[in-house]
Amino acid sequence: MRIDDLTVSFSTDAGAVKAVDGVSLHVSPGEVLAIVGESGSGKTVTARTILGLLPETATSSGAVLLSTAKGEVDVVTLSNKQLRAVRGPAVSMVFQEPSTALNPVFKVGWQIAEGLRAHHKISKKEGRAQTIEILRKVGIPEPETRVDYYPHQFSGGQKQRIVIAMALVLGPRLIVADEPTTALDVTVQAEILDLLRRCREEFGSAIVLITHNMGVVADLADRVAVMYNGKLVEEAEATTLFASPRQEYTKRLLGAVPRIGEGTATARARAQARPDGWAESEPVVKASGLRIQYPGRLGQKGFVAVDGVDFAIRPGEVLGLVGESGSGKTTIGRAIAGLTKVTGGSLSVLGHEMNGIAERHFRPVRDRVGFVFQDPASSFNPLLTIAQCVAEPFIVHGRAENAADARSRVDELLEAVQLPRAYGDRYPHELSGGQRQRASLARGIALKPPLLIADEPTSALDVSVQQRVLEVFADLQKEFGFACLFISHDLAVVDIVADRIAVMHHGRLVEEGTGEQVLGSPKDDYTRKLLASLPVPDPIEQAKRREALREIVAGA
Repeated sequence: MRIDDLTVSFSTDAGAVKAVDGVSLHVSPGEVLAIVGESGSGKTVTARTILGLLPETATSSGAVLLSTAKGEVDVVTLSNKQLRAVRGPAVSMVFQEPSTALNPVFKVGWQIAEGLRAHHKISKKEGRAQTIEILRKVGIPEPETRVDYYPHQFSGGQKQRIVIAMALVLGPRLIVADEPTTALDVTVQAEILDLLRRCREEFGSAIVLITHNMGVVADLADRVAVMYNGKLVEEAEATTLFASPRQEYTKRLLGAVPRIGEGTATARARAQARPDGWAESEPVVKASGLRIQYPGRLGQKGFVAVDGVDFAIRPGEVLGLVGESGSGKTTIGRAIAGLTKVTGGSLSVLGHEMNGIAERHFRPVRDRVGFVFQDPASSFNPLLTIAQCVAEPFIVHGRAENAADARSRVDELLEAVQLPRAYGDRYPHELSGGQRQRASLARGIALKPPLLIADEPTSALDVSVQQRVLEVFADLQKEFGFACLFISHDLAVVDIVADRIAVMHHGRLVEEGTGEQVLGSPKDDYTRKLLASLPVPDPIEQAKRREALREIVAGA
């Protein structure tokens, strides 16, 4: 593929908005090119132009030349019919969110075979055989059976593998992977990166990788193109770019990547600043033999999500809870907030025993527990302004009659999370991801709760935006002094914000201690696997870590 002087503009009520401005790139056969940058830098628009997936409001100029079996074609000039012939055999796409890319009402085998039927005249039997074979190649266990499963019957990592299978089934020369690992755990992410590496080696496909994760870039890319405000600001071999970036923006982007060990000094300073007798103070949250079981359906056995967990969070302390999806992290957070029932053991929250508590007894405590949700886009009411969303806790708990009555306090909260007061009059969709997450933080601390539960608050953010949100979080925690359960699957992020780290695996707590103890010298094999799975922004170091992870997995 070769892009020459590509410019893309979108028509809006306020006039044309230029999303891509004079970008030129190329990808050689079997090469992995990573396009990196913040949200809004133009990287996804560039990727979608390669497949002709721009909306009708877009106007593009320049050339996007693709190598096909019949020679070179310019995607920008192709009709819809010609584009359909190119998509699949010449270029295919791995979308960011597999749950929305897959149709929930069709079996995955049917959806993969759909591409084969669109481009080739094949029988049902032959299509099924090819579908089973591609599922086997992308690592889906028991493909002969699972070809007849629906998307909801697969985990997030397996759904991503199925989307990759859909992209590979027609043997494309080029694969465009748009944020293929964004919402995945580090262990699943490592498996997907290995799979993409195999795609290049076994299928000979070139890959254009769109991502904001610099660790993923270091792991997979041969060359890196850095975009900012629609322009290409730097392009270099991966080893060269990470070792000696030329542009100031690239240096800032690399500097924003969290690294293991960064939080050690901060955690020590916080520990030394605590008053005498703090360790003996009454915990805000205390779990002892905590067990949470979801009931089974239609007489089936229930699912044990949390099994015999012990931990405590003292006033002003941040406990980082890490682990894979399904390890029980979010279930514990929801149980502390009274959103999930405790079925065994003991869980004390702000002096109230949660095992068997009635809602009417816990309701008066709710204003003392703040919650920051993973995805503010879905936790905010799209019909309310940001000021109205942040004012909700005041109205629900009788501290204000309406949003206008609480506006002065809302403005103070917006300033506390470094958002201009005027942003209160905007709607959620008018804010960027990082701005929405800061507004979500403002809502979480609105009533100055002594306890805050933050569930994956930075998982979908760019590294630079994530860095700003973490700085805001640290400032707020210092100012308000709340205790916090910080749930995440990113060990480097937890290391920065947490005083202590607890590692969950299959509903059990396998390791707990300071960041220095847990991340510096882990005792449990699962913690070591998590650490080895975390990609670091250094291609040479990452190659060593990849080999170490293979040895750990092989020895397991």
